[in-house]
Amino acid sequence: MESNLLVLFFLLFFRSSFQQQHQSLPLNSTAERAALLQLRASLGLRATEWPRKSDPCLTWIGLVCQDGRVVGINISGFKRTPLGNQNPKFSVDALANFTKLISFNASGFSLPGSIPNWLGLHLQTLRFLDLRFCEISGAIPSTIGNLSNLSELYLSDNNLRGTIPSTLSLLSQLSVLDLSRNSLTGSIPTHLSNLTSLIILDLGSNSLSGTVPSEFGNLRNLKRLMIRNNNFTGNFPDALWSLPILKFLDASENNFMGSLPNLSLNPNTTIAVFNLSHNMFYGVLTCILKRVSSIDLGSNYLQGEIPDYARDIASLDKNCFRNWSSQRNLKECSDFYSMKGLPFHNFGLPNATFLTPILDHKTNRKKLILAAILGGVGLVLFFVILMIPLILCNKKKKIIQKGIDSCGLNLSGLGEVIAYEKIVMATSEFNDANLIKNGHSGDIFKGILENGIRIIVKRFDVRSRKKRCMVELDFFSKVSHPRLVPLLGHCLEKKEKEMFLVYKYMPKGDLSSSLCRKNGLDDDICLKPLDWITRLKIAIGAAEILSYLHHECVPPLVHRDIQASSILLDDKYEVRLGSLSKACIQKDNNHSNKLIRLPKTSEKGGQGAGATCAYDVYCFGKVLLELVTGKIGISTPNDSTSKNLLENMLPYITIHDKQLVTIIMDPLLIVDEDLLKEVWAVAVVAKSCLNPKPSRRPVMRFVLKALENPLKVVREEQMRLGEVRVDSPRRSWNASWRFGSADLAGGSGSRLRDRCLSVRRHSKDVYPMDVEGEERLNEDWD
Repeated sequence: MESNLLVLFFLLFFRSSFQQQHQSLPLNSTAERAALLQLRASLGLRATEWPRKSDPCLTWIGLVCQDGRVVGINISGFKRTPLGNQNPKFSVDALANFTKLISFNASGFSLPGSIPNWLGLHLQTLRFLDLRFCEISGAIPSTIGNLSNLSELYLSDNNLRGTIPSTLSLLSQLSVLDLSRNSLTGSIPTHLSNLTSLIILDLGSNSLSGTVPSEFGNLRNLKRLMIRNNNFTGNFPDALWSLPILKFLDASENNFMGSLPNLSLNPNTTIAVFNLSHNMFYGVLTCILKRVSSIDLGSNYLQGEIPDYARDIASLDKNCFRNWSSQRNLKECSDFYSMKGLPFHNFGLPNATFLTPILDHKTNRKKLILAAILGGVGLVLFFVILMIPLILCNKKKKIIQKGIDSCGLNLSGLGEVIAYEKIVMATSEFNDANLIKNGHSGDIFKGILENGIRIIVKRFDVRSRKKRCMVELDFFSKVSHPRLVPLLGHCLEKKEKEMFLVYKYMPKGDLSSSLCRKNGLDDDICLKPLDWITRLKIAIGAAEILSYLHHECVPPLVHRDIQASSILLDDKYEVRLGSLSKACIQKDNNHSNKLIRLPKTSEKGGQGAGATCAYDVYCFGKVLLELVTGKIGISTPNDSTSKNLLENMLPYITIHDKQLVTIIMDPLLIVDEDLLKEVWAVAVVAKSCLNPKPSRRPVMRFVLKALENPLKVVREEQMRLGEVRVDSPRRSWNASWRFGSADLAGGSGSRLRDRCLSVRRHSKDVYPMDVEGEERLNEDWD
């Protein structure tokens, strides 16, 4: 309830701030005007957002004023001028002159350098500070602790080093502290337990060590605690299990050790979601699990019986439980408990050990006689058995090589040859616990090579899926780009009926799992919703690789399987495109160096064959809607639910009223007025991609341009509907949305290379804006 009120408060705050911006008085402080101009110059901000000759409080984007004074500055998503990009720095000294500043948001704006010490000394009125994805380095200055009014502090996704300053414990009003995904070291300051107003604490994905203070039990208002992917050791504090309103805790991928507590529960304790996987917990399950609605305890050393109440709520893979699938092997469990000097129940086998049993004399004699008899027979069979694999191997090589030769494959660019035995070991003999999914082209497993490298293995059945494997091999032999999922190697020789491709493991999984991880027992719990900046970053990354395939490859290549599950994400949420087994050249392009052709599929909605770049654009439009609405499943092909979602959502996307998009926007997104414009613009781009007529969809390079500057889409469309004439020079931007499939790579005016490039150049450097064949501007997108 309180979290919902908090979200509502900030929505109302930003909305009221926006209204004040348009109803406020002109800036009446000479010192603040000079400071704004200084900030504009030091950060290299453009006249598009901050026009020098107009009044800042009335016209500058991202500026919130109250009674003629600056109270909010939001430069999130802004771009620097070419001159500002030459030597970007963390240069915000002018902020010290805004004595009434409440909010500063620079998330996503490049600020290379360290946070200045003075920032915590001069901005005493600051309540909201957001510096996520700003490329900040250095240490967190201890002076931040002087911002006594600060309520929310976001410093995640940077290059911060050093320790967490203990002075942060002085921020008594702090409700949100996010330091995740940096390189912070040292231990957690015990005094952080003084932050009794804290609701969200995220310290995940750093290099923190030591123990978690038991004093964290004092954080009675804490609802979300993330400390995953660090180097914490020792016992996990029992007090954290009893926090009364804690709804989500992620302490996975650490070195916590010890048994689960057996505490009496407070009847008012909120049901929560816990993740304690990939640690070293041992012992038996206790009634403390009744505290949670879902818990992941995988990859620990828990043993014993599994009580009935735990079976439906707990993930227990890779432990030492008896009568339970996907557990560690006997030796691994026994060695661990022996090292700890603890008793091990040995999977229920009484008094079993790993000592070699003492054989009596009679048993030895029987074995000697049996060995003599079998020895002679074995010698004869040895030569027969030796010849069979050689014959089969030679036959198998010929079959595989014939398939490779028919495709013209060059295996030299397909990574290393990985031995079949290594793949089997990495996937624990293709254990079901490592099965990610049964894909349309093959079964997909996760695994770890003996050198510690995490991998994804795609297993193809040669009898039924050989062609799909050849498509992917052919694709990687011709195409190289950093936004494709890295192919580490292949195995084509060690199994007569199977072929394997080995890819680099993507820590964030795919978009469908990363957009919002939800608890199956409570759909209202979103474990980690992506913020808008990250969502837009993902959209741009996916558009980059599709623009490359469509416009920089000759012939143009069509992916044909664009959906949320095809968009893979590394640890920094950078896009790596996967699911390449359906790729082919665009329909009706006559080129000799073709990929393997697959049977044509129909494009949903009657838009024609699926082997066209326009079909990729259509599918990408559905992915954009997923990013805007948070509803996974829209991009699922040939799904009736997807069709219904589209029919219900598209009427709320119009260039005439941006507020309508808030009806379908992901309710977990917290955006100010400027970010709302971006969400609206991306929704408009998505709708244009979903035009029922392929010829009316924008080509991908223009989609990329629009996503790189979504606010320009809004401004241009507002001007088009208002005061800009039809023959205005600005019509070239709007024309991009009229451009259809006729303008593809290799079309008029294009002189591209014979094969794809390993690194794409920025689209504006390769393709100038082309207005040839555009339709009239006064045609409404709706």
